[in-house]
Amino acid sequence: MDFISKNKYTLYGVAAILLWSCLVALLRDISELFSPIGGAAAMYSVSAIFLILVMGVPKFSGFSKRYLVVGTLLFVSYEICLALSIGMANSRHQAMEMAVINYLWPTLTILLSIIIGRKKVSYWVYPSMIIAFLGVAWCITGDQEMSVDTLVTNFADNPATYLMALAAAFIWAIYCVVTQKISNGKNAITLFFTVTAMSLWAQYGFSNEAPLTFSISSSMTLLLAGVVVGSGYALWNQAIIGGNLMLLGTLSYFTPVFSTIISALYLSITLSTSFWQGVVLVTLGSLICYFVTRDKPQKYNVEVTT
Repeated sequence: MDFISKNKYTLYGVAAILLWSCLVALLRDISELFSPIGGAAAMYSVSAIFLILVMGVPKFSGFSKRYLVVGTLLFVSYEICLALSIGMANSRHQAMEMAVINYLWPTLTILLSIIIGRKKVSYWVYPSMIIAFLGVAWCITGDQEMSVDTLVTNFADNPATYLMALAAAFIWAIYCVVTQKISNGKNAITLFFTVTAMSLWAQYGFSNEAPLTFSISSSMTLLLAGVVVGSGYALWNQAIIGGNLMLLGTLSYFTPVFSTIISALYLSITLSTSFWQGVVLVTLGSLICYFVTRDKPQKYNVEVTT
């Protein structure tokens, strides 16, 4: 009990990372039970309500207008791109590819920080970034020969989802760099989730997706997904109060591995050896980037996502 009491904030962070690792599997399941847009809208609505109940209604007076506008725009854009890239993938396996592309965001965050900061960094940063990108290519090509032609062929199979997944990685990287400077240490996550849900409902209203139909089973899955995602953010909000951020920041870079394991089990997917190798390369590349730049932690946001 003493250990738990002393390290509770760090344990909150570990729990948050594990909960976030469930997002890809839950998003895909919800999109199959309902529809890509409508299902995502319903899930984020549940998460928003849960966050309001747990964290309270956000007070706009506590945030700068710049953070509210820029932060909301970036967060909402990211969540929509991520949710729809996974939900609109042609198969569960392709949804896993979208998730791996999304996990380029730690590498891209560091790259943007270097560009904006214009400071000298270890030369190890650039090879590690190449490793991360090669890992994504490795996952996408699968057991096929890795070549530009193979990548182009796979991309042409569903270009919209690949573009949204790549856009999500870039958007979250920008979010991490920008909000680090303009948030003043505050977190408007409840507002962000509420606006995300509203935006998805608006998009659903203009789409040609069928009306949502609910059953006891699908409703329970929807409730579970919404609470899991909301809990992840609520716990992380507590973790940053007194948790070991160095440990949590390092652990967060293993999210691609955790997410792939959980998704493969939850969605009953058999992934090839090459796919697992690609996931490891993405994780390894991100970790090297992190460790060779960790002496300047103020430049990097330890915020995590799915």
